[in-house]
Amino acid sequence: MITRKRLATGACALLAALTVGLLPTGAAADDGPAGSDADSPKESPKVELVLDVSGSMRTRDIDGQSRMSAAKQAFNDVLDAVPQEVRLGIRTLGADYPGQDRQRGCKDTRQLYPVGPLDRTEAKTAVATLAPTGWTPIGPALLGAAEDLKGGEATKRIVLITDGEDTCAPLDPCEVARDIAARGIHLVIDTLGLVPDAKTRRQLTCIAEATGGTYTSVHRTEELSGRVQQLVDRAADPVVTPVATEGTGRCMDAPQLKPGLYTDRQEFGKHRWYRVDVLPGQELRASVSISADRAVNNDYGVLLRAVTTHGREIVRGAEAGDGRTDVISTGLRYPKKDDQDALDDSKPAAETVCLQVSNSFSAPSSVKTTPGMPVELAIDVVDGPDAASDVASFGLGRGWWLLGTLVLAGFLGGLIWGWLSRWRFAVWRTN
Repeated sequence: MITRKRLATGACALLAALTVGLLPTGAAADDGPAGSDADSPKESPKVELVLDVSGSMRTRDIDGQSRMSAAKQAFNDVLDAVPQEVRLGIRTLGADYPGQDRQRGCKDTRQLYPVGPLDRTEAKTAVATLAPTGWTPIGPALLGAAEDLKGGEATKRIVLITDGEDTCAPLDPCEVARDIAARGIHLVIDTLGLVPDAKTRRQLTCIAEATGGTYTSVHRTEELSGRVQQLVDRAADPVVTPVATEGTGRCMDAPQLKPGLYTDRQEFGKHRWYRVDVLPGQELRASVSISADRAVNNDYGVLLRAVTTHGREIVRGAEAGDGRTDVISTGLRYPKKDDQDALDDSKPAAETVCLQVSNSFSAPSSVKTTPGMPVELAIDVVDGPDAASDVASFGLGRGWWLLGTLVLAGFLGGLIWGWLSRWRFAVWRTN
């Protein structure tokens, strides 16, 4: 006689067999063997904050306090929010030598806190002791920071905060940044200018662009805290060095872009065109970010359009801002349908998609509008969701197999459980 225990065990075995049998055969292979590279831990990202402590940091023009006080407050905010996986260090420039000896002043840079696991209390205490003192040796400080971050395959980022241009030429900090980029160590330098003048802005922009970093003009403590925190968080992302490109005023003259990351500059209220080829069955994914690297008027926006070569709009993405952020971004997706009615086996022709980037930024009359604002354009072309494959699928990938399996298993389980309940009730009545 079949007991209830044996019947329940048999039902569970049946459900397990159904689940295993319905899963696609390649599922286990896709996950990769244990101990593969995908399972190996990644190195923790490294960041070094480089702070200008020169005499000019005494100037009181940020929220009614000195630039040094604003920097300390921002550092405290940032140190409280540093992600646990980030290895952070702090380097100073101009913090120790108050004299007029140029040779000594241009060597005045040191590591205040070593790159490694962060002790927030210790780091805050070190920053609290700083007082505006000496020169502005930006070039030597960048070389020292690169040395502090050397070794390993982790992502590396230097965040330079200064209120003035380098005072230790001929060691040009822009040339130093180019030399660091040429080493191929995947190190990005981001620069922040505290109430900068035109010369400082040009120098800091050059430093950032040399390594694929960003430049930001800062006039308030809140802006400084927020931007430094953004850059520290970004350090955990893979570093990709953008490729410089130059959009045009019309599509037919635009540069042909392949998947990758690109940088350009765009004037206020203007638009730029780029071209991308998309094959049938592929999907174009594009995103754009524009940085307000100078004072701008409130209420602005960015528009990204995909257009055919004949001017018909395919899809667009848009975003608006109100002055509380210095970077505004938007994106779009365009799946190019495969032509299933083709009568020959010839290679399908690619469609040229024109990408238009426009902005509605404006600036006070006292602000220079040249050069244009930094633009970062990301392009990717992947197999579309309906691309043909060698085996039958449900269009959206392996997730549909699992969903179908769970639905069927639940249905069969309900039938078996109902039958068991009726059988138990019948046995109970006979007894």
